[in-house]
Amino acid sequence: MSLTIEFNRSLKPFNTFAVDQRAQYFAAAHGDADVRDALARAKALDVPLLVIGGGSNLLLTRDVPSLVLHMASRGKRIVEESAEQVLVEAEAGEPWHPFVLWALEQGLAGLENLSLIPGTVGASPIQNIGAYGVEIKDVFSSLTALDCQTGSLREFSLEDCAFGYRDSLFKQQPGRYLILRVRFALRRQASLHLEYGPIRQRLAEQGIVAPTAKDVSRAVCAIRSEKLPDPQQLGNAGSFFKNPLVTAAVAQALRDNHPDLVAYPQGYGQVKLAAGWLIEKAGWKGFREGDAGVHRLQALVLVNYGQASGEQLLQLARRIQADVLDRFNVALEIEPNVI
Repeated sequence: MSLTIEFNRSLKPFNTFAVDQRAQYFAAAHGDADVRDALARAKALDVPLLVIGGGSNLLLTRDVPSLVLHMASRGKRIVEESAEQVLVEAEAGEPWHPFVLWALEQGLAGLENLSLIPGTVGASPIQNIGAYGVEIKDVFSSLTALDCQTGSLREFSLEDCAFGYRDSLFKQQPGRYLILRVRFALRRQASLHLEYGPIRQRLAEQGIVAPTAKDVSRAVCAIRSEKLPDPQQLGNAGSFFKNPLVTAAVAQALRDNHPDLVAYPQGYGQVKLAAGWLIEKAGWKGFREGDAGVHRLQALVLVNYGQASGEQLLQLARRIQADVLDRFNVALEIEPNVI
């Protein structure tokens, strides 16, 4: 089947902020052949190729003069099993949370703390997504990507990906590699991570003393549902700012002035500050100007109440950045990709 190219397609259904910008050209890739075809078509049209998944880490501030390729490939499977681990593979277009639930149904643990994160499997390594003490790098095995410069396939190991906090080689070299499928090393014997956030407390409230991976997943889903708005109901891209890393000395100076500072030691003399605490302390929680605002329950989340443009949301983010820098001398970094 040849790739179908659409012209002047609205991207509102393809970004969780529900911003109505348009793509000059648009296509959906259902397999490797479509991806290669899209590369060739973008070259023939003399436009860049912009690859999107679930659009949950994207802020569109203008129409996109590109061929926007939506990764729609599907498929997930167990490819190898040993006494120590089970290797599972999923196509890039697989929605992330349903993939997590599928793994749990197979009796596999490792992804439970990453439940209910929006987006797709293929996007997960780019951002090294993480939640409640677990990141992609902790369960990652390898991936297959297409080198858009050479047209060749390349396999990436854990070390090759250069994972960092919400960072990876793929984020550092945007547009160079197009991820086709990802493999994860999971386990049948769960090693649960319960110490980050209110997971253990939530399980205790439910009377669960010997939790399973499914129990942890359900607890994480409940916690996230209470704290974060559903993009289907209120446009947002989840956490809009990264939690900043500062030196222990900077963190201590802040704590001297703000004893309630929320911070997490990271080793090597670094401390991770809670960006949401900084934003709330600066008075932005619940702020609204037109249809662009800060969520009333979670200061880390910018929201579109209906008709906000991407540019309005970006300007709000920049005002928050400037205010936090002025008050705390801490620079906040935007997490979504801004187009």
